[in-house]
Amino acid sequence: MNPSLDRRLRAAGVDAEARLDPGEAFARLHEREGQRATLLDRYALEAASRGVSVEDLPHALRAELQADVLRLHIPGWEVIGGSDRSRTDPIEVVASDPAWPELYQQWRRRLVQELGERATRIEHVGSTAVPGLAAKPIIDIQVSVLDVDDEAAYVPAIERAGIAFRARDLEHRYFRPSGDRPRDVQVHVCGAGSKWERVHVLFRDFLRADAAAREAYRLLKLDLAARYQDDRIAYNEAKTSFILNALERAEAWAVERGWRLGNDA
Repeated sequence: MNPSLDRRLRAAGVDAEARLDPGEAFARLHEREGQRATLLDRYALEAASRGVSVEDLPHALRAELQADVLRLHIPGWEVIGGSDRSRTDPIEVVASDPAWPELYQQWRRRLVQELGERATRIEHVGSTAVPGLAAKPIIDIQVSVLDVDDEAAYVPAIERAGIAFRARDLEHRYFRPSGDRPRDVQVHVCGAGSKWERVHVLFRDFLRADAAAREAYRLLKLDLAARYQDDRIAYNEAKTSFILNALERAEAWAVERGWRLGNDA
């Protein structure tokens, strides 16, 4: 087992040599570390308990572990039936494309047409919203609504725009193309005035303003895309520590700059 993971387990009161059930060991680690205990740790614990490498864990088992970790990390997380994709989408991180802002605008116009005043705010978020930052060529759009639990008010409208309802949790709803449609957009619906709404815009604006953070994130994503090309959840989970650390810096930056949601940083 990785020495770093062993130290973290011991700090969480877990003796790695006691052959504790890997699920229980991860639960204790997660109780101590929160989201910093990631799917990669769960993979490592499972592989160690079976005496194999992480790469040798069966695909079906990985899917089970992914679901377990997502339920811990995202309260109320639930996948919506009928939203599966019929083709695989390997992780691909590409150089920043000047066409991304216009692609966002095209999708924004479509969403505005369908949602009207039910959307209180629509923002381009994620890496494609940060000029110069390498990213998966997928436009992330954040839609704010007055009541995220009132799905009838916005789910049909977003699906009319060609984006399937994929998952829900206590804080937001997630949409992306289903079937064999190109995976070129993702929509995240959150409550107006919520922490979710603020944090994702703050992270975007901080990366736009901080060249060093932007470059570190670019290099990390290129490395992770090469390592986890066929494991989208692991790719996202592996970014967790960077994102949490960056958000701590972003909060200090927001105070220094007087940043708030809706103003220009």
